[in-house]
Parts: sequence; structure tokens; C-alpha cells
Amino acid sequence: MKKIGILFGQERSFPQALIERINSRKVKNIAAEPVTIDKVVQAAPADYAVIIDRISQDVPFFRAFLKNAAISGTAVINNPFWWSADEKFFNNALAEKIGVPVPKTVLLPSKEHPDDTSSDSFSNLAFPLDWEGIFRYVGFPAFMKPFAGGGWKHVYKLSSPEEFFQKYNETGQLVMMLQEAIDFDAYFRCYCIGGKYVRIMHYEPRNPHHLRYAATHDVGDEMMKTMEEYVIRLNQALGYDFNTVELAIRKGVPYAIDFCNPAPDADVHSVGRENFEWVVETAANYAIERTLAHKDGQDNLSWGGFLREAVAGKQIGGKAEAPRKRAGKVK
Repeated sequence: MKKIGILFGQERSFPQALIERINSRKVKNIAAEPVTIDKVVQAAPADYAVIIDRISQDVPFFRAFLKNAAISGTAVINNPFWWSADEKFFNNALAEKIGVPVPKTVLLPSKEHPDDTSSDSFSNLAFPLDWEGIFRYVGFPAFMKPFAGGGWKHVYKLSSPEEFFQKYNETGQLVMMLQEAIDFDAYFRCYCIGGKYVRIMHYEPRNPHHLRYAATHDVGDEMMKTMEEYVIRLNQALGYDFNTVELAIRKGVPYAIDFCNPAPDADVHSVGRENFEWVVETAANYAIERTLAHKDGQDNLSWGGFLREAVAGKQIGGKAEAPRKRAGKVK
């Protein structure tokens, strides 16, 4: 029997519905259940062919457990090694390299020194920074937000350099990024599962939280196809099996605003019944697909195009580089 485990925290509607949906399929020798952890021994395999991770971003113990499970063959959704390495500023840089429009963004050092550091630790950092050049590049209005954060925590909308410095002084040791504000005509939140299944949801982030999915935007079929292509391109490059991408359309151009959401909201009370049904059905099908493809004791993780192309010696985006010279004799 191959088991699919769901690792989750406080959420209830999605994990339980997903378990019930998978088990209702009655696929021979496949069963789903909540993950149970009674001990974690180094290099010992977990009792699951597939684990769907919904909580390790908040619990370091779970992230370490998942890496240990993965090294012995569990297919973890999402890849815990890549998830640990990824952050939003890198996402933007990668998006530019693969041809997906993103807002102009710069990285900012933390306002306060990290613990156990002093001014001597920043010998390579210019003082002051080129604030004039930064503001000229990004422009105002702009958003300042953590480079690796989520959930709209510590996010500021700024209208001037004076307001920027006032809020920047409140950010403590957080590493922030300053990002161009996109004055959008339409906004969408898109599930992507397996790097190929896409659900484009009309969304209005300016509405109260419970009304954000109660939106309708007038866009044509061609724009919908472009957004689907961008969503797939981003997730295949990053290697996420379960993610959401937020797209803001300004003057006919869809900008990827936020696409590092590997444990996205899937609660029926916020996403709505139709979207909930799609994500449960699609996640169940994909989990079964990955279980059927699972090979005991082998690497069953998804690795994105960015890493695979790097290993193959290619430029980001797929253009081949000249072969690297290696020490030793030429054969």
C-alpha cells in the first residue's frame, strides 16, 4: 500500500476534503491520510510515497522532517529544498530572465544590524546607498515589503521618499524590497498544480478579505491564454507543484506581482465553492498521478527548469552555453 500524507496546521476544510476525495477514487493500493510523526531518525524513510506540505513554512521541525523523508524517496509537494532556498526577490529576477513582466524592484538591506553583527560587518555596503537612483528606477507610488515574506505582513504603500524613510525606519532587521506599484485595470489569482493545471480566478485585492474573490474582470480569450502561459512558465522554471500566481493587468500587460505562494489559501470560506472544488479535484488527481509514478528509494522530487538548466550548463531560459573546460586530458 502506498500512502499519500497531508501535512497541515490549523486549516481544516481543504486537508479533510482532499483526503476524502483521494480515498473516494478507490485506486488500488493507494490511500490518503493526515501525516503522523512519532519520531524522525536520520536517513530513515517516511511511511509515505507522497506528502502534500501545507505548513512547513511556519514550522522548521516539519521542514527538516520533509527533507529527511525526501532523501529516502518521498515525493514532497512542494520540494522542501527549493522552498527553503527561494524568496520573492529572486522570483522577480528569474521572471525577467524567462520573459514574464514584473514590476521594477530593488533589494534593501535591513535598517537595523542583524544580531551578532556591527557596522564593521558591512564593509562592502556603500553608505549612503544611491537612494536617488533607487527612487528614480522604481518611482512612486511604490510598495515596500519583505523580500521573503508572505500574507501581507509588513507591507507598506508609499507615495514619496519622505514616507519611505519614515516606514523604512520601522522595519527593524527585516530585509525589504521596494517595488513599483502597478495601477491595474484587472487582477487575477491563479492556482497552478503540477506545473500544468491552471485555474485563473478573478480577484480584487482592494476588497475586504471575504470579498476578494467576488470580482469579475472583462478580459478577452487571448489575455486569458497569455496569463495561463505565464503561470505555467513561472511554475515550471521554479519547480513548484502547488502554487498561486497573482497577475495585475496594466494597459494590456499582465505583470506577475506575487508568485511565491507554495502553501496558498485553499479554504472553502475564502476562495468560494467553485474554486475550492477545482483545487480539491485537481490536487487529488495530481497526488494520485505522483503516487503512481513513485519509485521506491529514488529522488521523486520536482526540480524546476532553473536548476535543471544550470546542471545541464545552459543559460536561464534555455539557450545553450559554450561547454565548460575541465581540468585533465581531452579524450
